[in-house]
Amino acid sequence: MTTAAAPSATGIASALRRLYVVRFGFALVWAGLLFATASSIGPVSATLLVLYPLFDVAAAVVDTRSSRPSGSTPALYVNIVISSLAALGLVVAVTSGIPAVLRVWGIWAIVSGLVQLIVGITRRALGGQWAMIASGAISIVAGTAFSLQASGNDPSLRSMAGYALLGGVFFLVAALRLGRQGPTRMSTPGPIGSPKA
Repeated sequence: MTTAAAPSATGIASALRRLYVVRFGFALVWAGLLFATASSIGPVSATLLVLYPLFDVAAAVVDTRSSRPSGSTPALYVNIVISSLAALGLVVAVTSGIPAVLRVWGIWAIVSGLVQLIVGITRRALGGQWAMIASGAISIVAGTAFSLQASGNDPSLRSMAGYALLGGVFFLVAALRLGRQGPTRMSTPGPIGSPKA
């Protein structure tokens, strides 16, 4: 196990705080726009649906560049791939209707939630990561709900707006709590799947 000095941890916390605030703002605007256009899949709602995972890719790229010393970059690379595939899947799904969108979104929410859970655990020394851990767990549950809703009698995109808004709130909470623990040293975890406790 290697360690990074406190200045590195402080720099990572500062960069993540800015990124989390931006992600909150994006989620807030995106959720409002989707809710207003969620009655059917039109040009605006279709664009919004594909835009969300693409924004997640961009955020993960920024996150990766700023957090290499934390050792969480392997999971972030996985997230970049997953969200890129989700965007491609949604390009196809929006032409097939709301149930198809919910299925793709549900799978993406489950897998990306698992990745977020892993990243949050590896970064727990930075402080404020309980919000990211909770958000990842909720994303897994929500993804399952989206998949089930796709087979229901009244599938709707509005629940996805609520999902995004809740995720944004978790990012804001994490931003406000990040670095509050004032760590003196930060452990660098092993690869994905290795014990983090």
